[in-house]
Amino acid sequence: MKTLKRIWQDKVLRNRILFVVLILAVVRFLSSIPIPGVDKGALAVALSNNNFLGFLNIFSGGGLSSFSIIMLGVSPYITASIIMQLLTVLVPKFKELYHEEGEAGRRKFTQYSRLLTVPLAIIQGYALLALLSAQNIIPQLLPQDMILNILIITAGAVLVMWLGEQITEYGIGNGASMIIFAGIVASLPTSVIQVIQTFDSSMIPMILGVLLLVALTIAGIVFVTEAERQITITYSKQASNFYGSTGITNTYLPIRLNQAGVIPIIFAVSLLLFPQLIAQFFGNSANASLQSIAQFFTDFLSNTLAYGIAYFLLVVLFTYFYTAVTFDTAKTSENLQKSGAFIPGFRPGEATTNYIGGVLSRITFFGAIFLGVIAILPLLLQAMTGVQAFAIGGTSLLIAVSVVIDFVKKVDAQLTMREY
Repeated sequence: MKTLKRIWQDKVLRNRILFVVLILAVVRFLSSIPIPGVDKGALAVALSNNNFLGFLNIFSGGGLSSFSIIMLGVSPYITASIIMQLLTVLVPKFKELYHEEGEAGRRKFTQYSRLLTVPLAIIQGYALLALLSAQNIIPQLLPQDMILNILIITAGAVLVMWLGEQITEYGIGNGASMIIFAGIVASLPTSVIQVIQTFDSSMIPMILGVLLLVALTIAGIVFVTEAERQITITYSKQASNFYGSTGITNTYLPIRLNQAGVIPIIFAVSLLLFPQLIAQFFGNSANASLQSIAQFFTDFLSNTLAYGIAYFLLVVLFTYFYTAVTFDTAKTSENLQKSGAFIPGFRPGEATTNYIGGVLSRITFFGAIFLGVIAILPLLLQAMTGVQAFAIGGTSLLIAVSVVIDFVKKVDAQLTMREY
């Protein structure tokens, strides 16, 4: 209560949080504006029986469940961000732009991600409309109606991207993550009502077991997110006084166990969504080769074991990848050397870089494995119980908990900064 009081009394922080609430309310309002002509009953059945559409509904902030103008949500923007992050590894120019050109380079890099979002939104919009049309959820569209709907969906995706960036810049937290979080929270009342409507006394042991597992999962996510390895740093400090004395100050360099946060899960789900969307679209193609390739991907990703392995590996790989992109060991070593600091037992320069890189790799391994196991745990639960919603609910839980932790830490950081 004291913290909430401090937040409310701080005008700048209060306005930032109220701004986030306002933008999320706008997103929820936009997600309730439907594109006409959809069979909502058939769409609800498809969402409940199809993991792919269920995941896409999460990323749209709940917009797909009402076939709204923002049905794609932040999915195209996240896919564009993944592609741009991959290019920093493959193309030296993009790496230089992202890491070495400072704030101006980052702005230009972000602008490229925005531009890439538009063609991706067009492709995803067309593929999704064709898929829903093939399943008779929406009627067959004339060419001019298809073009108009694609334009509306693309404009909606760009608008959501812009709203997310407003949260990042003028609010608190990552805008895209907050929009996904809002969609997850908005779907909770519906899920609770469904459980109540289908409640049976024989379900009590299963519900209690699931609640216990959820509590343990949340505790595990919080523990791993907060865990950090502290590397001792020594500063040689010279104090000028009448007698002339020198001193040594010790501090530490914190390296988080899960440096990448929720981003690997969002990246992994996005990467799994895109081929599924394309595969389900080409499944009705007249070309036999395209149809067989689409069928292969559909069968592969419909297999719980294969999907789980792919999901686990992608989460682990993206954890390593995003950590490597965001935490530059060479730059950290260089900054330590410039500030007159060193790690006891290691010479400044390459030796320090190698040591920090080794520590980062080892702790990231445990963080990545834990995150991967937590990611596939709901799939295992789904396979054991046969309840389809667990697969989607688990990913929602991971994203929601990680976003809340990130939000709380940023609010605490703002409060601490104002104290000083």
